[in-house]
Amino acid sequence: MSEPGGLQQGGAPVLEKSTEDAAPPGQGDLPGGRRPADHRFWSARRVPAGVVAVLLAAVGGVFLYDVVAVRAHRPAMAWRRGLAHQLAERPLDDPWVLVGAGVAAALGLWLVVLAVTPGVRQLLPMRRPRPDVRAGLHRDAAAMVLRDRAMEVAGVRSARARAGRRKADVSVVSHFRGLDEVRADLDSVLTEAVHGLGLVRPLALSVHVRRAGKKG
Repeated sequence: MSEPGGLQQGGAPVLEKSTEDAAPPGQGDLPGGRRPADHRFWSARRVPAGVVAVLLAAVGGVFLYDVVAVRAHRPAMAWRRGLAHQLAERPLDDPWVLVGAGVAAALGLWLVVLAVTPGVRQLLPMRRPRPDVRAGLHRDAAAMVLRDRAMEVAGVRSARARAGRRKADVSVVSHFRGLDEVRADLDSVLTEAVHGLGLVRPLALSVHVRRAGKKG
């Protein structure tokens, strides 16, 4: 199944359904009832690909034009003669040569990283009840769910939540009840909420509870 071409803005889950005929539940499972591995969503990366394509086309076109001009018995462009002269005379340990090599290596490494990494860090893959449907939950939406569930616990005055790729941090301010009691209730409620998100890899919880400061 193909990856999504773009991301849906906002915190709503992203759904993707194959255009092929839907398989009945249970089909497409691995032996033992296991589902195929659910990987992260991949970014299309149209902007970096477009920029690289335009630059390569421009540089290649200029060099091709100059080579054709030389073959037609016309003088080469001044910049190419100067570049060839500099490359012929400058030693390999020249600072400008080292700087140029470092920049080229950094750009090449950046392109390799873009090619081998998914890139979509804001979408958390969800479990697939059917092999023809993929779903992803935005990290902000997951954090909002955890924050709302934390606010339902008695004694919680305010709550903040932040969801990462593998871990969720929840910070809570309590204004009554014992901190240990509030923390115990939060651990129970938030653990249930994390499993209710339906993620392939449930987020690890980190809960911080503190007492509200006195006014004045």
